[in-house]
Amino acid sequence: MEKPFAITLDVGSSLANQTGSWRTERPTYVSLLPPCNNACPAGENVQGWLYEAEEGNYEEAWRVLMRDNPFPAIMGRVCYHPCQVACNRAELDEAVGINAVERFLGDQAIKEGWALTPLVPDTGKSVLIIGAGPSGMSAAYHLRRMGHTVTVKEAGPMIGGMMRFGIPTYRLPRDILDAEMARITDMGVTVEVNTKVEDLQAEAAKFDAVFLAVGAHIGKRAYIPAGE
Repeated sequence: MEKPFAITLDVGSSLANQTGSWRTERPTYVSLLPPCNNACPAGENVQGWLYEAEEGNYEEAWRVLMRDNPFPAIMGRVCYHPCQVACNRAELDEAVGINAVERFLGDQAIKEGWALTPLVPDTGKSVLIIGAGPSGMSAAYHLRRMGHTVTVKEAGPMIGGMMRFGIPTYRLPRDILDAEMARITDMGVTVEVNTKVEDLQAEAAKFDAVFLAVGAHIGKRAYIPAGE
């Protein structure tokens, strides 16, 4: 069987068939985030909540922010804000003060007592989280928002993990940390401190899922001549 006429044509030429140029490449769809969003380590919808803040809708801006990051007052103080490094506005005059706006929204939420509730009714599923640091409490927040019953077990005496024990108070006041932790427990998350999990399999059998967030309490020493 002879090949169809069009297939016998040389690549790049279809003059004989009079159908226009033939292409050997296909377009590729590329999804690009705004630079600030793409650079955010917490994956925040930065331009989304900045828009609401610019319009003066501070509570709505806070709620958009909280869809991704449950600790705006904390992050607004300790984040090294790579979003501002990536901000396009810097090419015109200077970057938008994203970090400062996030801190303002977080503080305003604490001042006004803005609260959150689960997005859906209880699912009947239970999750155990081991560790009450930033990872564990973030997971507790998002899981509770999805309607799951969450229990956090923390070996230490207080919740917050390295946010509490690794960041000095002048950088992160403890009343700010406590307020953002309390917001999560007020949603119905159960936290048991001074409770070290010795037998993971035995504990896991009581829940539908387990999230390990044991932390990274490993100190790193900086070399400073005659530092001692």
